[in-house]
Amino acid sequence: MVLAVATCAGAGLVPAIPGTCGAALGVALFLLFAPAPLWLLALTWLGLLALGTWAADVAGRLYEREDDARIVIDEVVGQLLALSPLLTPLLDANYWSVVTAFVLFRSFDIGKMGPVGWVERRVRGGLGVMLDDLVAGALSAVILLLLGRFTPLWPS
Repeated sequence: MVLAVATCAGAGLVPAIPGTCGAALGVALFLLFAPAPLWLLALTWLGLLALGTWAADVAGRLYEREDDARIVIDEVVGQLLALSPLLTPLLDANYWSVVTAFVLFRSFDIGKMGPVGWVERRVRGGLGVMLDDLVAGALSAVILLLLGRFTPLWPS
């Protein structure tokens, strides 16, 4: 059960690109559940965060590597956070905005830029596995908001 959660039902077992598969799963979940009420989405996200923190901690011990590449629940939760501005009236959720959120999140997650790398180096356990992706998702969300509000990046 714990490995099914940590690997997101096997998405983390895809060779060479497990994190990208996890983030893509986050996009798919966003598109599937975006029509739901905002309070339900927020509650679901918090539940995934709590479940993911526990699963990442246990799976890290089972895999004998704290942030094993097969653990992708953190990418799902971080990608959902990166997409969250598209649930507001501030931005339209369309092809370009979703792709932009995906690219921003993966760039921060892979590149470990700024506070993402700082958190990854300093916070241990399941919380550390989740937290660097939350920071990547939050930074992506802020940039997405700025791009969407102040540039003609995508049509309305």
